[in-house]
Amino acid sequence: MATLKKYDLHGKEVGSVQIDEALLKETAHPQSIKDYIVALRNNARQWSASTKVRKEINRTGRKPHPQKGQGRSRQGDLAAPQYKGGGIVFGPRPKFDIHTRINQKEKRAAIRSLIAEKIKGGQVHVLEKGELKQPKTQRMAEFFDAVPGLDKRVLLLCNLGEGKRGHHLNLLKSIRNIPKKEYAWLSQINGYELIRSHTLIVLDSALDEFLSILGAS
Repeated sequence: MATLKKYDLHGKEVGSVQIDEALLKETAHPQSIKDYIVALRNNARQWSASTKVRKEINRTGRKPHPQKGQGRSRQGDLAAPQYKGGGIVFGPRPKFDIHTRINQKEKRAAIRSLIAEKIKGGQVHVLEKGELKQPKTQRMAEFFDAVPGLDKRVLLLCNLGEGKRGHHLNLLKSIRNIPKKEYAWLSQINGYELIRSHTLIVLDSALDEFLSILGAS
């Protein structure tokens, strides 16, 4: 059995959560995980950088100098790349229809594998639901300082339904201004967020949904 430590908002350990080892056995091939992450990053790019090539430069079409008689190398026009203001060679160009398709079965396997790896490494904790009547950044900063191992990038996982109201909304607002502390909805989690985060914190109200990702019924 794998064990997740459970903390309250004061950073005090108040219990633990047991996870069946059978949920952590499934692993995805490293190449499959890499392909999934690369596809995510490619699809997130804007591809907005655009430079003009020689044919798109609005310059006069006359030759810079006569082709013969001066002993100089022949030149075609002032839009050539070697002239100031000329076309750019091998510069960034906008690309169209470059969406990379992600296989959903491989995506789910990769997410399960990444979560299982963090659980095995002791990088997943559970946060007990507490009373936070209004956003309080200082309270959450003290929590991150009190729990060992939360000095690096942390991802707080919550369920979408309760994140829009009440305690969860105040909780999420309280971590927005803390560096390297982020939150995500479990229903929208992706592998890139899991990889770039050192530690995961799961709200106790979202624990069932979290375990369902691993395959728990």
